[in-house]
Formats: sequence, structure tokens, C-alpha cells
Amino acid sequence: MKRLAAIVVGSLAWGAASPHAVQIELDRRAVEEAIYIGQSRIESERTRFHAPYRVRTAQPPIDWIDVITPFHRVELAAENNARRGGRMFSQQEAIAVMKDVVNQIDLLIEMSFHPLNTFVAVPLYQVQILLPDGRRVEPKRIERFPRFGPRAESSGPALPGPQIGGGQTVVGGTILAPMDGSAFDPNQRLDVVVLDGKAELARVALDLGKMR
Repeated sequence: MKRLAAIVVGSLAWGAASPHAVQIELDRRAVEEAIYIGQSRIESERTRFHAPYRVRTAQPPIDWIDVITPFHRVELAAENNARRGGRMFSQQEAIAVMKDVVNQIDLLIEMSFHPLNTFVAVPLYQVQILLPDGRRVEPKRIERFPRFGPRAESSGPALPGPQIGGGQTVVGGTILAPMDGSAFDPNQRLDVVVLDGKAELARVALDLGKMR
């Protein structure tokens, strides 16, 4: 029990900046740490853990970008399990969570549109990662989720399900852009570029060295 408590305290104290940087492949200890953070009953600690993974921007219509690394993905699964009142989240369940998304980093780009817009769907914005050497990396795919009403605020990422607008104007939305994490250096600083056609809509800097 003392060892488990030490893992929990050490993981939560890690806070806003990780000395480990992004871990694309998780070992057993990393999975254990992610699970214990997710199962913590201290809400403020979980909120502090999520902070480095949410990069805010003042570039309308982009509000912020949530980054889901493999470590973050396991933590979120354990946290959601705890919120539902589930039993202890196991290593096997963590492995199942990662099974179909090996080495994957998800970008969730959260947007709010001008109140007078006439959108009936999320515009076909594109996403690219700009590396320090000038190379651009495309996501595996892009999924777009419209929002027709107020957004439920949360400290961590929350991907909305399909919504039916019934002819309502789209007031915002989320773009999901899964990336191949093995293409990046774990300590790398990257730029996420959101494009409207050939025009650059926003550019947001991500520091993988502050995540895990």
C-alpha cells in the first residue's frame, strides 16, 4: 500500500510539467501511474493534471486544443470509469483502451463560431502539424462534430457524440485529428495549423515536453 501511495503522490505532484515528456509506448509502470491519477478522488489534482494538455488560443474561431497522448488516454479511461462508479480499472482494461490506437496522439480542436454565422455543419477546415524543420504532417483522418447549443465546460477533453441540429445554426464544434505519435520527438515543440482552404486560420504552439 505504501508503494501504491507513493506512486499516486509522485504522479499527482508531477503537475503542470512532466520531466518524462510524451511517452508514445507505455511500460507497465506508466500504465499504473495513469490509472492511479484517473482514479484519484481529489478533483483539483485531476484538474491540475489535465492543464498541460489543454492549449488555449486567442485565434477565433479556435478556443483551445486538447491533446490526448497514450498516457493521457489511459488516465481518461480510468477517470471515466471512476466517475461511473466502476470497479478498480485494470491493466487489461488499459491495454484494451490502447489496442486500436497504438502510438496515436489525438488533437481535439474546440471552436466557437460568430453568432451571426450561417453554418449548418462544421466547415471543412483542415489540420496540419508543422515540424521545426519545416515539414508538415497530415493527420490520419479528420472528423467534425457540430455543436448547436451551449458547451458543457470540463477540465479535460470531452468528445461530443453525433448531434441533430434540426435546421439550427451551428454555434461551434470540435475537430478530431488523430496523429501518428511516432513521427514526433517526445520533447518536440510543434505548431498545429488550422487551414480554411489554403488560408491559415490559426497556428497554435504545442510543447510535447510539458505533456506525457
